[in-house]
Amino acid sequence: MNRILYYHPQSNFSRKIRILLAEKQIPYELKEINLMNKPPSFLEVSPIGKVPVLVDEDGTTIWDSSLIAEYIDEKYPEPRFYPADFRERLECRKWEELADTLGNKIISLWILNLTNKENPTPYQLMLEQSINYLFSVFEKELAQTEYLLGGEIWSIADISALCSFDYYNLRFNENWKLDYPHLKTWFDQLHQRESVYSTIPQSKQ
Repeated sequence: MNRILYYHPQSNFSRKIRILLAEKQIPYELKEINLMNKPPSFLEVSPIGKVPVLVDEDGTTIWDSSLIAEYIDEKYPEPRFYPADFRERLECRKWEELADTLGNKIISLWILNLTNKENPTPYQLMLEQSINYLFSVFEKELAQTEYLLGGEIWSIADISALCSFDYYNLRFNENWKLDYPHLKTWFDQLHQRESVYSTIPQSKQ
């Protein structure tokens, strides 16, 4: 059977896996899911009802972007996006989780703003504050290193983070680049890669 990735074109978590598969040059078939009207066939492979979901050639089915990414990196290890060393791997997972948390907060803020943009609730304001704080955390780290784990090699942590920042661009704006110069340099540099540039999410008209 063909390898299948169930996805949504604007999903930062789907994009995370698309970039990883492209970098490893792993062929796959894309199946777009309407998240507002999920077909029963999709819910059979994704009990949590979220994208992405990977169905590998042998039928192995995995949901959750971090579980998928780890599975892909273990099964198809060249090039590697998780460090082999235990402590370095732990550090990578911490940054990946932080990046995914940022992405989830941005999604939540955008959804709330759809119905309540003019009079934000305390929770919306708290989300904005939390997002801005996480931006500063990434800025502080990238002021010291070229990539989130240091050195000259990017990792799944960088992929996860850039997908979250690009999702912010999609739903809000790119004004953050004015306040976070090291983030901007890192972000623009990664967007020179074909796997990144070709998967930039586009707004639906």
